Amino acid sequence: MKNLGDIKLTKKEENLLFDNFAKKLKDEDFKELVSTIDLKDEILFNYTTRLEECSMECKNCKNCKGLSECKNAVKGHRLTPLVKNNRLDFSYQECKYQAKENKKNQYKENIYLFEVPKIIREASLSDFYKNDKNRIEFLKYVKEFIDEYKNKKSVKGIYLHGSYGTGKTYMVAALFNELAKNDVKSTIVYVPEFLRLLKSSFDDYEDIYETVKRTPLLLLDDIGAEYLTPWARDEILGTILQYRMNEKLPTFFTSNLDINELEKHFSTTASGIEEIKGRRITERIKDLTKDFCLVSESNRK
Repeated sequence: MKNLGDIKLTKKEENLLFDNFAKKLKDEDFKELVSTIDLKDEILFNYTTRLEECSMECKNCKNCKGLSECKNAVKGHRLTPLVKNNRLDFSYQECKYQAKENKKNQYKENIYLFEVPKIIREASLSDFYKNDKNRIEFLKYVKEFIDEYKNKKSVKGIYLHGSYGTGKTYMVAALFNELAKNDVKSTIVYVPEFLRLLKSSFDDYEDIYETVKRTPLLLLDDIGAEYLTPWARDEILGTILQYRMNEKLPTFFTSNLDINELEKHFSTTASGIEEIKGRRITERIKDLTKDFCLVSESNRK
């Protein structure tokens, strides 16, 4: 695409453009903007319409009190003229309010989600400080965990079990979001889908496996809902949990099953009953976590 300055105009066309440019210079806002551009008027008059847009957006920004009031074409940004190689270019530059919003939400990039709803990124502890007796002990431990973890102390994760739809995943995600503000990285994995994908194409998902194994904070979401195979139990979950035990990496679990029910689940495969192997998995979980039961009315519609 040709630059406007490269297009050959007739003398009459040049005069019309320059007259229009001179007319716009009578507007103080337009004149102020043009005065900041280190190019001659013989170049600038080719961009009168675009410069007028810049001037208008700049004027909007002067009176703006926040993103909710933004009147510009791209919310939180201002069309801005830039000089490149003695030519004029234009770019959308973020405003101070957008920059503040970006910085405020930047912590969310510290949380890796694998097959988990994106709404989890919005989870907040403030949503749960309510008069709910079923959650009081859990929330006390959440606060204790955050304080201990920030002070570099070894602290156990959580095995949170209870009925369907009570916000188990959301509550652990809220804890992760809080620590993400301190640049702590974490991973939330929906276990059934994670195991299914590893089984179908292990080589392609080896990086994900390593991320899950080594992440500073890990939530294995809905454990016990997966289709169990000896490979999934012993080679994948077993090795991940053993590594995290050895490295003292906090690990969290959500499940619809209590720990005894989970042990029965891990003891039963198509090959038959293997109680010792089932117990081996749950003993690792017990070593990694404190157990909490969440029983309340479902939050899901």
